[in-house]
Amino acid sequence: MRRTHIGHGEDAAVTAHRHRIRRAFGAARDYEGQAKIQRVAAEALADRIAGLALPPNPRILEIGCGTGFLTGALIDRGVKGDWLITDIAPGMVARCRDRFGEGEGRSFAVLDGEYGIAEGSGYDLVCSSLAMQWFADQDAAVGRILAALAPGGQCLFTTLAAGSFAEWRAAHDTAGLCAGTPDFLGADAFAAMHPEAQARPPVITPIAERHDSALGFLRALRDIGAQVAAPGHRPLSPANLRQVMQAFEDGGCSVTYEVVTCHYARKGEAA
Repeated sequence: MRRTHIGHGEDAAVTAHRHRIRRAFGAARDYEGQAKIQRVAAEALADRIAGLALPPNPRILEIGCGTGFLTGALIDRGVKGDWLITDIAPGMVARCRDRFGEGEGRSFAVLDGEYGIAEGSGYDLVCSSLAMQWFADQDAAVGRILAALAPGGQCLFTTLAAGSFAEWRAAHDTAGLCAGTPDFLGADAFAAMHPEAQARPPVITPIAERHDSALGFLRALRDIGAQVAAPGHRPLSPANLRQVMQAFEDGGCSVTYEVVTCHYARKGEAA
């Protein structure tokens, strides 16, 4: 398994936050069992990718592979090429590699997908499913990805939009508290993100997930490694957390994920 540089171009606070993300996902207890929305999003993204007109034996980079939802979905749909499968968390890379194996045009590496992609890499396809919402600056990251594409190369990814976890934030509002969920971008921000390179307009799809309890919701986040709060957020006291959990349960224990699908292409014909 290859290991690549992590953290190029970050300040200390961003670097520390990304290390927390890497540790959390590396320690995820039950990603396969709890990441239901992630699996749905990966399957839908794989359907779109399978319909692309890619060159023979394309160079493919996957960012944020996790345990392999998108990887497996693309394999199932017959997508082949010179494929580099990566994640920021070494534990996730190891799980995905163990599941699908090296060889047959597949290699694996630890990679910071936000900062670690070299300009001029010549990828025909860069893809990612529900990983880029963890980036400090998605707009700048898309610019670096576009610079890494071959002429005619394409980038398709899913991420999360501002309406995600609205119910959990509303429970905090009810208790007069501030949620630690990340500040996801809104629809206007995605529409304005490198519009000259958008092959199709961004599409936002809300997907709801219901939990049996607030504790079940929090455990599910922990079990997939997604419990890392926004930078600077101070954890709630036990009493305040109980208030939020009660408000969340009173609201029905449902959580909405606003899944954004983005499709970019670099101008120029493929070689």
